[in-house]
Amino acid sequence: MNRSKILHALNAAAAAALMTIAPWAAAQDFPSRPVTVIVPYPPGQASDLIVRLVGAEVSQSLGQPVVVENRAGASGNIGTDIGARAAKDGYTLTLATAALPISVNIYKSLPFDLQKDFTPVTLMTAMPLVLVTASQSPLKGVQDLLDGARKNPGKMTFASSGPGTSHHLTGELFKTIAGVDMLHVPYKGSSPAHVDLMGGRVDIMFDNIVAVRSNLQEGKLRALAVTSGRRAPSLPDVPTMQESGFAGFETTAWFGLLAPAGTPQAAVDKLSAAFNEALNKPAIKQRLADMGAQTVGSTPAEFGTFIDAEVKKWKPVVERAGISM
Repeated sequence: MNRSKILHALNAAAAAALMTIAPWAAAQDFPSRPVTVIVPYPPGQASDLIVRLVGAEVSQSLGQPVVVENRAGASGNIGTDIGARAAKDGYTLTLATAALPISVNIYKSLPFDLQKDFTPVTLMTAMPLVLVTASQSPLKGVQDLLDGARKNPGKMTFASSGPGTSHHLTGELFKTIAGVDMLHVPYKGSSPAHVDLMGGRVDIMFDNIVAVRSNLQEGKLRALAVTSGRRAPSLPDVPTMQESGFAGFETTAWFGLLAPAGTPQAAVDKLSAAFNEALNKPAIKQRLADMGAQTVGSTPAEFGTFIDAEVKKWKPVVERAGISM
């Protein structure tokens, strides 16, 4: 082999070695600056509270701040679209909720493709919704609600944090199973909905335990039922919808993290590991349990499978309710 061929072979080998080392080095250095989590809902909601709690713990393990950026609007679709178009470098994550696979089934056109524009990172928490009413409401249980809705078709109201959210679809599921007509009143987030709910301007709402817990403890709201298959440990005296006569009625709110599609797998894996580590810390698990949330944690692949199942689950509910946006 002549000298030029030897040099060419050595250069090729060096280039190949650099290509192998570069991703490893990048993974070792990541993150070298703050990581932003886009929460596509207003501050103060369950989604916001959970990300801030877990993110603060992750900041310590990564050695970089985890910054929450609230970008609310269009039932979470505005912030989600921003997240889909973010740089594919691992420094921008997007909070995904149960509303996202619902939106896929409801909206005729979205500016993003959930299953093509994102890479799953981890499923963080899950929790049932709670059927709540004002503390001064005459509704003492689900049967009272059912009786009132049947006597006054189209007049009783249910609030939600926005059209196409899990709160909205759970209300539609109730209407379908119960065979009643109720008016949906959407709000821009849970907080303004709670104000009108406590004031008696709307009758009921299905909302996350985390979001309603303080108002329940302060006696401003009354819990009628939870939507999980079993009673919630944080509300042991509140019956499930199934115990209240609605066989098969089960919905959960969940929160997970997505990265833009094309984000280096090394960065995705490192972020997933950091958030799962934080979720498994006893202090964090207890804080979340006190809020009514159950820690889950998952690999990116497991979360991807879960999202696919959620998209399929909500499709018949949307079709039965005839919802389209």
